Amino acid sequence: MSKEIPFVRALDFEYGVVDQVSNGIRRVIAKNPSAFTFYGTGTYIVGKDRVAIIDPGPPDTQHIQAVLDAVRGETITHLVVTHTHMDHSPGCRLLRDECAAATYGFGPHGSGHEDDDVVVEEGGDMEFDPDIVVADNELIQGDDWTLRCVYTPGHTSNHMCYVYEEERALFSGDHVMGWSTSVVSPPDGDMESYMKSLYKLLDEDIATYWPTHGPPITNPLPHVEGFISHRLQREAQILDQLSHGVHRIAEMVPVMYANVDRGLYPAAARSVFAAICYMVKKGKVAVRGELTETAEFRLTGS
Repeated sequence: MSKEIPFVRALDFEYGVVDQVSNGIRRVIAKNPSAFTFYGTGTYIVGKDRVAIIDPGPPDTQHIQAVLDAVRGETITHLVVTHTHMDHSPGCRLLRDECAAATYGFGPHGSGHEDDDVVVEEGGDMEFDPDIVVADNELIQGDDWTLRCVYTPGHTSNHMCYVYEEERALFSGDHVMGWSTSVVSPPDGDMESYMKSLYKLLDEDIATYWPTHGPPITNPLPHVEGFISHRLQREAQILDQLSHGVHRIAEMVPVMYANVDRGLYPAAARSVFAAICYMVKKGKVAVRGELTETAEFRLTGS
């Protein structure tokens, strides 16, 4: 039986105003709302006096000033990045003009690929290169806080979540959000990696997820299970489309995403392509010619 995703979308906040969202976490939301960022980028401040900033956000001077105002009289010691999309990491450069904190992350955009020749999509922050490269299960420690790195590639190849050990909380970036599923767009996005990263989170004992966009997820396990079920349903839809003679992604998307704004169809097509790439790898789907979004696909053996 498929599991529904228990979406959570309501959030009470004011742009540029810091909110104390838990004992050890503060949040400032950037005014960059969109179909992909929801209300905007939520920048998190962890700890007191000597603090870490997680996902400083876009290169928005007003947002960065709001973050600096929120920690006035304190010292920023760590700049921590979940991944290198333009709404997450560029703010590091503006903060570095005001503090001497080191940047932390898995690596530059596209660095999760074993093949260095993979060309990643435009829209990534190609300038970000962390001072400290972190790995799965590594600890980043401050005076009164500990972040444990959980490598979760899929949305991007360098996506890293962070467990705030003192509160059993997970900064989930764009890997798991409460308001929407994540776009997985090849070649940097990879559906096989994304699914493995979702299953990986099922083994974590976490009380609350704090995504970079949208409200917290206070019942994480059913949410992750719903995400997994959703992706498996998409695979079933693709197989159904192919069995009914629909062989191209552009023709599948209006059927599979009938209730979605047509303006989101290009992003939907990327996620369908990511799913098909994974299904080709598993031998469920065959491709005629080169594996591209515009290729013709068939059921294996047909």
